[in-house]
Amino acid sequence: RSTPKPSSAASDVYKRQSLMSEITYKSPGNIEEFKEYDLFRWNILRKPLGKDISSLKDEYDRSAFHLVGIKNKKIIACGRLHFNTTDEAQIRYMAVSEELQGNGIGKQILKLLENNAIKNNAKKIVLNARDHAIDFYRTLGYKAVEKYNGSDTGIPHTTMEKINLSS
Repeated sequence: RSTPKPSSAASDVYKRQSLMSEITYKSPGNIEEFKEYDLFRWNILRKPLGKDISSLKDEYDRSAFHLVGIKNKKIIACGRLHFNTTDEAQIRYMAVSEELQGNGIGKQILKLLENNAIKNNAKKIVLNARDHAIDFYRTLGYKAVEKYNGSDTGIPHTTMEKINLSS
């Protein structure tokens, strides 16, 4: 008798679980890790748009909570959280290596950023999603508020928010 092969869906779940167990999530801990993080962020989000690496930094960068996903000593995902007010946190710079997208890594980064916001008493989280990512955020409880026109990327964005926060 031959052993039945696992279904494709079951095989995909196993691969995803295996991949997720190989990833460590942490804040960059020193100057070298921040340089690697900045380079990753730029390569994924800004370089393809012709933006200079200096365009990464804003007035919140120094006080923000930065998070990276690391696999085999290489950054494969990132996100950042800062506070606009004592009650409102904002998520920015969400990115996952293209070849690893769709495996739950972005969802985990978002969850960890949200947990940090909750721990620091946020009542609301906002973000400006690139329009191709709106459905991703919707599935995680975010609601579209309005079109966002403040991006220097030329890519359409939508402001989204999540009010019912729970860890």
